[in-house]
Amino acid sequence: MKFDDFYAGQIIEVPPRPYAVSEAQIVGFASTYDPQWFHTDPAAATGHRFGGLIASGWRTCAIAMRLLVDAALHDSESFASPGLSYVKWPNPVRPGDSLTVRAEVIEARRSRGQTLLGILRWRMFNAAGAEVLDLEATSLFQLSPS
Repeated sequence: MKFDDFYAGQIIEVPPRPYAVSEAQIVGFASTYDPQWFHTDPAAATGHRFGGLIASGWRTCAIAMRLLVDAALHDSESFASPGLSYVKWPNPVRPGDSLTVRAEVIEARRSRGQTLLGILRWRMFNAAGAEVLDLEATSLFQLSPS
């Protein structure tokens, strides 16, 4: 999608098929980037608070990013993000979950100069409808001089 295709209030649902999360993906990511036992040791995680292995919140964010790039940002003028307003993980992602993203365009506006701002709220859900990610990101878009 190009910047001009985004508008405040727009809802972007992705992907056409849910993204399946495997135990191997959860453990592999966590072993490298977030090696806490409840992300890497299925046996130890079984007897504790969540009753089993859960994905790192950062893995959840990475999945959402991949889905949004594939669905909306891959052919856009998006070039960076100055950051997030917030990120929340209301429910854990578990092996076998199937995930979908619902992104809402909160704002699409031109700032001074040619850099454009798009503010997106991303929400990710599992197949049971439980929200597993809620974040608000600002995306920067660069347009050719007009």
